[in-house]
Amino acid sequence: MNNKTELDKIIALIFGFLTLIFIIIAFTNNSFFEWVFERHQNQLSWYIRPLFLIPFCFYAYKRSWAGIFGTIFFLLTSMFWFPKPEVVSEEVKQFLIMEKEYLTGNWNLTKGLISLLVPASLAILSAAFWKRNLWLGLSVLVFIAVAKMSWSVVFGGESGKSIFIPAVIGLIICVGLIYLGFKKFE
Repeated sequence: MNNKTELDKIIALIFGFLTLIFIIIAFTNNSFFEWVFERHQNQLSWYIRPLFLIPFCFYAYKRSWAGIFGTIFFLLTSMFWFPKPEVVSEEVKQFLIMEKEYLTGNWNLTKGLISLLVPASLAILSAAFWKRNLWLGLSVLVFIAVAKMSWSVVFGGESGKSIFIPAVIGLIICVGLIYLGFKKFE
């Protein structure tokens, strides 16, 4: 193993640790959790979050663990990068109330399995691009977007539709740029 590979793994471990710390603090410190969700009402974060899948796929293609785990960290923390909005639509408020209740409510096997789709789909997405399989990667991207929209409506009802426009726009941009980037590298 060379120094570059070892450094990549060390940086990946640091980002993995920071991600774990962020998740632990978010779920054990109620005031921090509320602060994050106040800022998550800003829909700018809803539009940029899907775009993190572009560097995620790029780093998987480049086989960089640090890039993959760094992107996951920045994706998660982007929920609170923007200020709390002055005006929030009722649909967005209702959706985020549902999302908060989902995350903080009782967990059972079904909820656990549904939630495992997130890391599982990211693992499959990174494996697809690690193996340079464009069509599998793009298929997983579409699955992620459709699964997020479906979950949002199943658990959030009408308010779940509030994520459709950001999800579809993000999907179109991701698929287009990843396709073009993949073709450029190949």
